[in-house]
Amino acid sequence: MSLSRRVIVCLDVRDGRVVKGVQFEGLREVGDPVELAQHYERDGADEITFLDISATIDARATLFDLVRRTAEQLFIPLTVGGGIRTVDDIAAALRAGADKVSVNSAAVYSPEILAEGAARFGTQCIVASIDAKREGTSWRVYTSGGKRRTELDAIEWAHYCVAQGAGEILLTSIDQDGSRNGYDLALTHAVASTVTVPVIASGGAGVASHICDAIAIGAADAVLVAGILHDRVSTVGALKRALRDAGQSVRLVA
Repeated sequence: MSLSRRVIVCLDVRDGRVVKGVQFEGLREVGDPVELAQHYERDGADEITFLDISATIDARATLFDLVRRTAEQLFIPLTVGGGIRTVDDIAAALRAGADKVSVNSAAVYSPEILAEGAARFGTQCIVASIDAKREGTSWRVYTSGGKRRTELDAIEWAHYCVAQGAGEILLTSIDQDGSRNGYDLALTHAVASTVTVPVIASGGAGVASHICDAIAIGAADAVLVAGILHDRVSTVGALKRALRDAGQSVRLVA
């Protein structure tokens, strides 16, 4: 039996509210994270991901409170990321009710966080979040919300993160983020064919066919979706039915 392909809804949270932008810029408010998480679960989301994009100490404390309140209402897995700098931060997120913790910038500057987090909590809890931007024929890793360029090659970095203990890769194309022109299929496939853990494609979903392409062509195990759901261009249910019609195994709600 083939594994079900997951549709994961991303809620970018700033100062306690869900926001959305394009290429990490031009943010606009969308709504209340707890209410939206519940709505998307009812619509069939397989998981919810909270990303604290302000990532200050105060905002992170607020996020943990949101995580706690949301986790009490959800029956699907909840991933939390943004502002996770230490293994103690991972512990705090898990204590607040997160099932998984996404680590981005901290993994670049303190790679031991992946190995220590995996050793302490298990690889299934550790998600390596990678923001990548195309440079010629390769992709460069960026940190700090897509603002800081590193010297890391995205494919090599993904492989390293898995070797350190990451149980999943959340792969975002900065070029495609919010564009609704489709995921970066070349990037997704390049990473998915290199690592041995699930890869979540992120950045660029505009229509249901983009979701299908990310899995069929990009070889992603799951897709992250935000803007087209927030703006009611589509629904989780419609996206999953499209995946089913394309021959993919999905979990459908009654």
